[in-house]
Amino acid sequence: MSFPPGIRRRFVVSFPLLLLVTLSFAVVATADGASQDDGPELPACNNPFKLVKVKIWVDGVEGEDLSGITASFGASLPEEANKSSKLPTVFSNPLNGCSNSSSKLTGSVALSIRGDCDFVTKAKVAQSGGASALLVINDNEELYKMVCSENDTSLNISIPVVMIPKSAGDAINKSMEEKHVEFLLYAPTRPIVDFSVIFLWAMAVGTIVTASLWQEFGTSENSDERYNELSKESPNAGTGDDDDKEILDISVKGAIVFVITASTFLVLLYFFMSAWFVWLLIVLFCIGGVQGMHTCIMTPIARKCRNCPQKTLNLPLFGEVSIVSFVVALCCLIFAVVWAVNRRESYSWVGQDILGICLMITVLQLARLPNIKVATVLLCCAFVYDIFWVFLSPLIFHQSVMIVVARGDNSGGESIPMLLRVPRAFDPWGGYDMIGFGDILFPGLLVAFAFRYDKAYKKHLASGYFLWLIIGYGFGLLFTYLGLYLMNGHGQPALLYLVPCTLGVTVILGLVRGELKELWNYSPESSSATTNLTGEA
Repeated sequence: MSFPPGIRRRFVVSFPLLLLVTLSFAVVATADGASQDDGPELPACNNPFKLVKVKIWVDGVEGEDLSGITASFGASLPEEANKSSKLPTVFSNPLNGCSNSSSKLTGSVALSIRGDCDFVTKAKVAQSGGASALLVINDNEELYKMVCSENDTSLNISIPVVMIPKSAGDAINKSMEEKHVEFLLYAPTRPIVDFSVIFLWAMAVGTIVTASLWQEFGTSENSDERYNELSKESPNAGTGDDDDKEILDISVKGAIVFVITASTFLVLLYFFMSAWFVWLLIVLFCIGGVQGMHTCIMTPIARKCRNCPQKTLNLPLFGEVSIVSFVVALCCLIFAVVWAVNRRESYSWVGQDILGICLMITVLQLARLPNIKVATVLLCCAFVYDIFWVFLSPLIFHQSVMIVVARGDNSGGESIPMLLRVPRAFDPWGGYDMIGFGDILFPGLLVAFAFRYDKAYKKHLASGYFLWLIIGYGFGLLFTYLGLYLMNGHGQPALLYLVPCTLGVTVILGLVRGELKELWNYSPESSSATTNLTGEA
């Protein structure tokens, strides 16, 4: 690095952000959170549930599309908008749609709220009133799957029945105040695989590979020569003590405490999620992103220009800093501020991903797994953490805590930034495919350890561990997306697949090669001493 110890040690500030990063880890988020309460499937009530797009016009002006889900009964909707028709919209009266409506429903889309009677009754009432379709407004943001009651053995519902979330119903209610509102309903087919998944996979794997190899091309034995010249007054200059202080070796106790702390923060976010809380996370993300981007830019510059003359500035708090480092830091700060200001724009994912990748590369340089023993404790704890907060937390909190936090419910439209996200290019519903930083950082720590181990023992790619862990991580992500597809888009705990494909591969290879004991008790210090002795001999 080309910057003095004051700047360098401040990069350790990035590691506490790992606590915030874990709040978003393990969720490969989905845009459509349909409830899993499927209910009974009856012979006369077995239509597949399909996502629906609701196009809306207010006084002839097209508004923002709404999303819904079809019932297991009723008529099917066309897959293309040009095969459907615009229909006027009318609220049922009574609003619950459980009895004959005093409002004229003929040839219109009837709107009713959920509750007071079953869905089939609402559909029959709307159909008898001449409605062409029925939209049921849910009492929350989930898209509940509407099924028949147990007593319905035969149905004759010939109109489409669709549920929309509460927020959509509120927007419609506001639009219909003394205005003419029309709907067009259709159910486009969602692609099995979107290009965004491939791009996200490449970004995740590429981040881990880059962070692991960064130690190889980002440092050299002469990389601190210029720094030592600028820091002669420091008693530790040139001794490597500052470098040691920059590295945080994770311990077994630290791994356990880390996961417990992450769980505590996750619960706090779940109960106290608000716009100001997310803003705090955005500020912390920007600070970490600026630090990470500065490191990623200055490291290759420092290596290339280590013998070049450098002009320096003496800044308060930071000490002596090269002008190049100062200019780069200023540019990184401007980049982060521009992203924060435009974070709701459609293109903001690019800036978020750049800041996030730089932050993760830096964190993987600062934090280090000393051996497989610590890796096993950390990844197994994270494995349980992930599964519990995604799949088991609904048993206690009645909804998945991890998915609620990642989705940003009750955050005033803000979303947690500790995610890599890519827009779905070919999905009619748009949205983003996302992966939490923890799904990259936790396996990344193990992969980086494997690279250091292979380098210390001069192992080739095939005989080492690094290549096989990269392959295992890539397959683990593929299994994650396969699980996402098989579970109809329900958020997945990615570490459920990634831990066996990385830690499991390491343990199996270690057993087969007879090196598990060495991996388990490996010490970076003893390895370094052994390497030095070998080199001197």
